[in-house]
Amino acid sequence: MSETTQPEPLSVYHVRVVVRGISPLIWRRLLIPADTTIAGLHSALQVAFGWSGEHLHRFMIHGTEYGISYLGGGGFRDDPHRVRVAELGLRPTERFTYEYNFTAGWCLDLRVEKLQPSEPGRVYPRCVGGRRAGPPEEWAGPWAFLEQTQPHLVFAALRRAAEIVGRLLQADGGDIVGVVLGEDRDELASLLPLLGLDSFDRRAYNTALAALPATAAVVA
Repeated sequence: MSETTQPEPLSVYHVRVVVRGISPLIWRRLLIPADTTIAGLHSALQVAFGWSGEHLHRFMIHGTEYGISYLGGGGFRDDPHRVRVAELGLRPTERFTYEYNFTAGWCLDLRVEKLQPSEPGRVYPRCVGGRRAGPPEEWAGPWAFLEQTQPHLVFAALRRAAEIVGRLLQADGGDIVGVVLGEDRDELASLLPLLGLDSFDRRAYNTALAALPATAAVVA
């Protein structure tokens, strides 16, 4: 009686991702399975940095551009739903880039740290480390981010948010409606990026990654 051959575990890429041009660093460490497609990698990066995917993007890997084509944007030679990470020839220590929102000029520098077998029962892609919240995608790039997050502006935002919350706690009846549904709500929403600059919730990112559609599977 012949023994049953067990399939080899899928390879997983450990990738460190850093937002270019910002200090202190905003970064993530992601575990990306080898059968993830270019479309799936795009979705994982969007989730990892809290972006919406509403802007044009492109990967630059070994001198070739990859990405999802949209009406009004540039086209790409290869189908992003069929090209897998394993087919890109990436090795440990190799680097590539992901550009997003060309008007703003956001750029992520990705570095393959190592490859290892996947672990049975673990959900991929997965975030295993990181620091700070992703930059607001609608801001005009790294220079605008650095200008708008200077310490005195962050302090002013904290103070203003405290004033709004204090008014809410002291209000009653119809006044609460005025605070919650009025202009204060919009102002408080505009302050949120400054209030959460250092927030990093790995569990929340992994919950969102696990909820992604099956973009990692190669379309047959």
